Amino acid sequence: MNRAYIDLLSEVDMRRISNVKRDPLKVQNLLRSIARNTATIVNIKTLESDIRKKENNILSRPSIYEYLDALKRLMIIEEQPAWNTHIRSSASLRKRPKYHFADVSLSVAALGADFDSLLDDLNFVGFLFESLVTHDLRIYAQANDAKVYYYQDSYGLEVDAIVQKYNGDWIAFEIKLGIGQIEDAAKNLHKLVSNLDKTKVKPPKSLNIITGTGISYTRADGINVISLASLGV
Repeated sequence: MNRAYIDLLSEVDMRRISNVKRDPLKVQNLLRSIARNTATIVNIKTLESDIRKKENNILSRPSIYEYLDALKRLMIIEEQPAWNTHIRSSASLRKRPKYHFADVSLSVAALGADFDSLLDDLNFVGFLFESLVTHDLRIYAQANDAKVYYYQDSYGLEVDAIVQKYNGDWIAFEIKLGIGQIEDAAKNLHKLVSNLDKTKVKPPKSLNIITGTGISYTRADGINVISLASLGV
């Protein structure tokens, strides 16, 4: 059903939303490129290069922007903006958004992946899990007058999700599919806090790690480990 929807989106919906005829093959190639880069920072050059690899399917950068705008209007993809805040180090902050499909199953359908191929690429499954959790966080954030961002600086420090209210209150999340990544996630969260200019940024209300399995508990350092099953409890 999801693959059929991708076909319908490429052949009909993209034309209807903008009243401009779109090449279905180019739409599908763009969707595949976005799916391959789910939950990562990807620039237009990368998307253009991915599409160019397909023979006779060159899509110009202005056209890519138009296609992306149409996909956002159709609520097929969502942007996760970068969190711009004050840091004490000389690192520069990333500014490009991350792209997520509104439903991670559409990422799988766009790539033509199945159960076996996903098991063979658990790294990609981790990005799908991050996208799934980000979608859930966005729902909870909107209900609480907040938005979901990500943090990454030029020194390579990345935190998967920052949920910030309009009054400046914020909490941070690392999103890890396996419980074996909890320690590294905790180090990232502590490093983020230590990098912030505390004279200009409020301290976080909480630091959290969301996992795909395991139990939910609070660590000795105060970080909450939250199983996805209990995220909304």
